[in-house]
Amino acid sequence: MTGVAAGPSDQGAPEITPLTRPHDGVPTVLSRPDEFAEAAELIGRGTGPIAVDTERASGYRYSQRAYLVQLKRAGSGSFLIDPISHPDALSPLIDALDGPEWILHAADQDLPCLRELGFTPTTLFDTELAGRLLNIPKVNLAAMVAEFLHLGLAKGHGAADWSRRPLPDDWLNYAALDVEVLVELRDAVADALSEAGRDEWAAQEFAYVLARPPSAPKPDRWRRTSNIHDLRSARQLAVVRELWTAREELAALRDVAPGRVLPDSAIITAATANPVDGKALTRLPVFGGPRQRRQADRWMRAISTAQRLPESELPSKKSPQVGPPPYNRWEQRNPEAAARANAVRPVVRTIAEEIGIPQENLLAPDLLRNLCWDGLAGDDAGSWLAAHGARPWQRELVAEPIDDALG
Repeated sequence: MTGVAAGPSDQGAPEITPLTRPHDGVPTVLSRPDEFAEAAELIGRGTGPIAVDTERASGYRYSQRAYLVQLKRAGSGSFLIDPISHPDALSPLIDALDGPEWILHAADQDLPCLRELGFTPTTLFDTELAGRLLNIPKVNLAAMVAEFLHLGLAKGHGAADWSRRPLPDDWLNYAALDVEVLVELRDAVADALSEAGRDEWAAQEFAYVLARPPSAPKPDRWRRTSNIHDLRSARQLAVVRELWTAREELAALRDVAPGRVLPDSAIITAATANPVDGKALTRLPVFGGPRQRRQADRWMRAISTAQRLPESELPSKKSPQVGPPPYNRWEQRNPEAAARANAVRPVVRTIAEEIGIPQENLLAPDLLRNLCWDGLAGDDAGSWLAAHGARPWQRELVAEPIDDALG
């Protein structure tokens, strides 16, 4: 069994040198087709992997599109790409990035919006995921740059509205720094993985991230409305559902984050008050403001729809069960599954502790829960895990101990 990974911090606390600006200055933002073509030519002349990052506007926009793409490659330099004005002119850049390894930090956050633009890597190196395999306590980019390169990365604008134009200079400096030393970080982390005997683990994980399909939308997303558990009746839940749906439609139409169209607190207030007409609605907090008064008819139509629903069409007070219930309910609902969980979970936890890795990276929590709930159905643990997506390195570590635990 591979030993506990030892990160660079085990050797003491070295002095951290502030990294406040890119070495060659902040690149000019490129937004025209001719600029894209020139950047693609320069990238093609470079060597080695390409550092890639994106900036979105999650708290401001409905979409998760990339409003800025940052690139850096040895021999090419750094590039800040504005993909908004000419998204159909990105083909030269797409071609230039096709082939070399991409370096991303938390690839699952950036890949969806990059793929939306047409960018698709053939191979990648995820520095955040690698940090988890090395059991690094903090795996955000700034922490890992400090851990491995002893540099202090200036941060502070990740949650900004990147759809804003023009982008402020200090935001662009922040964005350029996100890829400034990503190649160097990749090399240092790769060395640590090799030293710990976990480079093959990482290769399998990176391939899995690339091949993994997008997650299916979660059912009844309206049930995630803040403070919905304060409501007591199915009719109130129907009001929440209809208002949430109306808000989603308007937010998507305007490309505005739903909470900026109508806050969750206003939805709960309306469900509690149950207004009978527009005048009663606009007397409620938030709904009386000028912006919400203009949408009062829209919101009242949604509320009225919920008020007219027959009892048979009201939502259940309980959320629909997706997958197994929480472990603390198993003993009553499925004693055999509870026995399996009591046998298997401590084994997986012990292995994770012994090798020094987060348990969720050794075996995904949903995978472990489903194994315990459903049982192996006549398979050995290795076959069951392989059929459900566990990587070979994970199966090598846990399959035989799980079989032993289940007797």
